[in-house]
Amino acid sequence: MRLRTWLSTAAIALCALPMMATAQTPPQQEDIVVDQGVLRPLQIAVVNFNGPNGADVGGVIRDDLRRTGYFQPLDPNSFVETGLTLANAPNFPQWTSIGAQAVLYGSVTPRPDGRNDFGFRLYDPYRQCQLVSYQFTATPEQWRRIGHKIADLIYQRMTGETGLFDSRVLFVSESGTQLNRLSRLTISDQDGFNPQYLTDGAEIIMSPRFSLHDPNEVTYVALGKDYSRIYLYNLTTGRRESLGEFDGQVLAPRFSNDGSRMAFSIIRGGNTDIYVMDLSSRQVRRLTSDPGIDTSPTFNPDGSQIAFTSDRSGSARIYVMRSDGSGQRAIARGGGLYTAPNWSPRGDLIAFTKQGGGRFSTGVMNADGSGERILSSSYFEEGPSWAPNGRYIMFARQSPGGDTRLWTVDLSGRVISQSGYTGRGSSPAWSPLLDEQPTSLGGRAADACPA
Repeated sequence: MRLRTWLSTAAIALCALPMMATAQTPPQQEDIVVDQGVLRPLQIAVVNFNGPNGADVGGVIRDDLRRTGYFQPLDPNSFVETGLTLANAPNFPQWTSIGAQAVLYGSVTPRPDGRNDFGFRLYDPYRQCQLVSYQFTATPEQWRRIGHKIADLIYQRMTGETGLFDSRVLFVSESGTQLNRLSRLTISDQDGFNPQYLTDGAEIIMSPRFSLHDPNEVTYVALGKDYSRIYLYNLTTGRRESLGEFDGQVLAPRFSNDGSRMAFSIIRGGNTDIYVMDLSSRQVRRLTSDPGIDTSPTFNPDGSQIAFTSDRSGSARIYVMRSDGSGQRAIARGGGLYTAPNWSPRGDLIAFTKQGGGRFSTGVMNADGSGERILSSSYFEEGPSWAPNGRYIMFARQSPGGDTRLWTVDLSGRVISQSGYTGRGSSPAWSPLLDEQPTSLGGRAADACPA
């Protein structure tokens, strides 16, 4: 039975805060679907920041945290205490009285050099101690990204896991009709804001992917009237470079995690095989030679193995081989057709699309093929891509007679929602975090709360 609820999840055991009895607050509607169970979210009060764009920063943080399924931001209209500043601690009883298990507040302060200081504090009102405090310095126009970075720090402090919000999504945006469809390579923030079109629609775009080694480098396939090419595209400079001309149609390029190699498929003479290119020398090596279709290669994090799809056994299955092509073996054990494998950045799981029983599903399995779990099923969905922390998966979903949209699901399969991008889109690719090092912060106060 499918339930709609006001959530933010779960595993409060993961959080640094104890579970407390909380007062009821007016619910806010969210487009998060829970397929099983009832989860208790962590109720967090995110106060609008003081200063320029302060309310906007608070809104970004609330939206980021809400979508994870681990947090339930409280309605700001329920807040009793007002006028909080970074110089003062909260009045703790006034926050526990409304059920807040954490309180976040901050300020945006203009500097003489034209930049702004974005400072914040996060408190546990029950234990009456500070959880974390940081200050960022950035240009005024970067307020939305700073909101994402603050949400990442809160997520990490409360769950013990790396965040995912300071990242971007590459995908194929679609417009027009079925007979006259326009596809463009598009990039946006992970919440769907700030979309930018990187191609003009003159070519059919397929299989965009980020380099996990350098988030400014991406690859994709472009189909023209008489060609198919794999391109490298630099997001900073806008430079586009073809990997060369191949005898046959190219498909499904994917970087190795260190950015040194590219795996892809070539359709040639009625056969589809996997090749790997050394990007520095441009030397190409063929890895598979079985009759049929071998495609959708994906490297494991250390680059020693490649998972791929093959129908060599009569139906599409997931196989794994060493990165030199040796040791090829099937790992998928269930019924149905398996496509689009994608190795988790943690290395422990492989996501996939599965077709069976008249439906398409998004699932995960262990790297040896065991422990298969279906996270989402619908009329049609495909193309799973991992969030940088390996906790969430983005994919494309279509309803009968409807448009294709981007969706996300967490590893429990309980928290699923449409992504923030409101247009038609497919083939998502989630970037790594844009800045994993907190050394760029202006300063940090010591935590007073024990972990």
